[in-house]
Amino acid sequence: MPGAGLAQGGGASKREALVDLVNPLMGTDSNYALSYGNTYPAVAVPWGMNFWTPVTGKMGNGWGYTYDDTKISGIKQTHQASPWMNDYAAFELMAVTGPLRIRQDERASWYSHKAEESRPYKYKVYLADHDVTAEVVPTNRAAQFRFTFPESDDAHIVLDAYNEGSMVNIDPARRRITGYVRNNSGGVPENFHNYFVLEFDHDFTVTRTWDQNWQLRDALKSEGGHVGAAVSFKTKKGEQIGVKVASSFISLEQAERNLTQEIGGDDFARTETKAKQAWETEFQRIQVADPNEDNRRTFYSALYRMLLFPRMFHETDAKGQMVHYSPYDGKVHPGPMFTDNGFWDTWRSVFPFFALVYPELDGQIMQGLANTYKESGWLPEWASPGHRNVMIGSNSANIIADAYLNGVRGFDVETLYEAMVKNATTSEGRPRDERGRVVSAVGREGVEYYNKLGYVPYDVGINENAARTLEYATADFSLSRLAAALGKTEDARKYAQQAQNYRKLYDTQSGWMRGRNQDGSWATPFNPLKWGDAFTEGNSLHYSWSVMQDVQGLADLMGGDKAFVDRLDSIFTTPPLFDESYYGQVIHEIREMQIVDMGQYAHGNQPIQHMIYLYDWAGAPWKTQYHVRNVMKKLYAPTPDGYPGDEDNGQTSAWYVFSALGFYPVTPAVGQYAIGSPLFRTVRLTMPTGKVLTIEAENNGPDNVYIQSVTLNGRAHNKAWLSREELQQGGRLRFVMGPKPNTRWASDKAAAPFSMSAPAAR
Repeated sequence: MPGAGLAQGGGASKREALVDLVNPLMGTDSNYALSYGNTYPAVAVPWGMNFWTPVTGKMGNGWGYTYDDTKISGIKQTHQASPWMNDYAAFELMAVTGPLRIRQDERASWYSHKAEESRPYKYKVYLADHDVTAEVVPTNRAAQFRFTFPESDDAHIVLDAYNEGSMVNIDPARRRITGYVRNNSGGVPENFHNYFVLEFDHDFTVTRTWDQNWQLRDALKSEGGHVGAAVSFKTKKGEQIGVKVASSFISLEQAERNLTQEIGGDDFARTETKAKQAWETEFQRIQVADPNEDNRRTFYSALYRMLLFPRMFHETDAKGQMVHYSPYDGKVHPGPMFTDNGFWDTWRSVFPFFALVYPELDGQIMQGLANTYKESGWLPEWASPGHRNVMIGSNSANIIADAYLNGVRGFDVETLYEAMVKNATTSEGRPRDERGRVVSAVGREGVEYYNKLGYVPYDVGINENAARTLEYATADFSLSRLAAALGKTEDARKYAQQAQNYRKLYDTQSGWMRGRNQDGSWATPFNPLKWGDAFTEGNSLHYSWSVMQDVQGLADLMGGDKAFVDRLDSIFTTPPLFDESYYGQVIHEIREMQIVDMGQYAHGNQPIQHMIYLYDWAGAPWKTQYHVRNVMKKLYAPTPDGYPGDEDNGQTSAWYVFSALGFYPVTPAVGQYAIGSPLFRTVRLTMPTGKVLTIEAENNGPDNVYIQSVTLNGRAHNKAWLSREELQQGGRLRFVMGPKPNTRWASDKAAAPFSMSAPAAR
């Protein structure tokens, strides 16, 4: 362990396992209509290829585990990034006693949260109907199960290989079950398989498989649309049966190799210890001390979510080389591959965190993006596991440029630059889905209009056009920064100019961003409270702030700093009225805004999450401080309803992690972090160089949310931002907090963070 944990409060230090502060059930009290996270308790190691989770929902339901369900049908291998994306390559294990029951609803058992233990590295539950305790602990590509049975002549372990094509093969002599599953929700080639191997530590007394018609058979092998296997035992009271399991997207041989490499002769306890240590190593890099235990639990629960995705999709072959099955061309290639990520969400703060704290990992992810481009001809925007047709934007540009401009190396930047330019140039030749339809989420939908007019028009049949325009302009800014760094001067000038395209959608009469027709006229009628339509999962009041590259330019359009601050304030004072007619229903994002009593501030969705930091640009940083602390206090908790909306691959968690540290990345590719209000009294953050940044907040507490002064390594710091270089250098960042705003601190123009329209101030 790289360091002792800090005290939970007070002064005496003690060693503690920070990972045990995590509540993986945070966010699981969710459903289709209302999300408090839309999470599931993922049993995994950081960025692992396979997760495991208990199943309370029906096969194929994106809500596989929800907190208020009462029965568990098994524990499944999952790769689900979001209930809206659903799962792929899943299969499920369940322990049953008495008459063999194989259907999901028949084998399911009542359970209680009082007899459930959920940790990042372990899940344990008592299955009351079968008098069995089930446990699972993970590795990257494998896991160990332990089932504690009662005395029984009819003890069974059921393997449900799910639908959409599966195979099971029982080998009693070797106590093994092998096979494959093919279930998916799209984004896979024709030859997609997930191969698995299960090794048991007991002989089987009876072996059976079932066919796609649910007919049990004595045959050792079954293959079809939906098959499975059941192996039986005679058990004594308290007898434990262990199962080692691994899988591979490459081959059965590779699955066996993964089992040998990652578990080998380890027993259950050893695998548990390794998994726990994998998490603890990461958590010890950020040690937070504070008397408020719930804040610490929320912080580490959010950090756990942030370190789950994107998942590794590569494996290690017989030669010890990194290889991956491509979910794009169906071939096996050398090198890294990552998946299960939507950049529309995660470019905002997950990837900036990786660039700051995990540059080596970030470089590997970037090389995985280069491999995606080589294998598919396009950059991913939402991968699960291959290209998926959801969300908008060209946000791969932001994470690539942000990585390179913040010193991340170890990847083919020229190939990625070529891919970024392709996105910005053409929409021709994009990938197609299994029905032959263009995957419009890849590349830039409407890019030809954008390049001709400077915006995507409202009246050409392209939905969410204003949101696309704003996001393309931010991506163009990132492109310009990367072009300049690579010495491509003309490209840098061109894309910097295009980064100003946000101006074309600003309506001076209403004071908001607005859809525009091809002939230059405004789209009518215009209701700034209408969700969707010209915008994505939000309204004009939410998306008008999506000018991260030029906050000062936006403030100038809105009438200057004072008018800008007034407009920011209005978001919180405008009642949470809405027009849902575009969707034909009140989508969960609307409801989540409506019910939290924060006006039009819709923190449960990504487009507006950065907004409260924009006061830093307009001379009112104390308002950022107030709102940041209020959001952390009101909308986050280490409980099943602990998130304000969809957690989304770590993004909503990353907002909390950064904000709790006291700063947040608003503008991509500039290496600056807008200062908010630190949550904890002390933080010890180990940077990738090994240097330690100590963040102290004197007098901090629930009422003392306002910054009185800041020093960095003993020198007064009067800027409303911190640089990546300053943070990575380590040292002592000291805040003095108080109950009233200090309106003089960092309130002049020279203190504001970077903005394209104010370069001289930098």
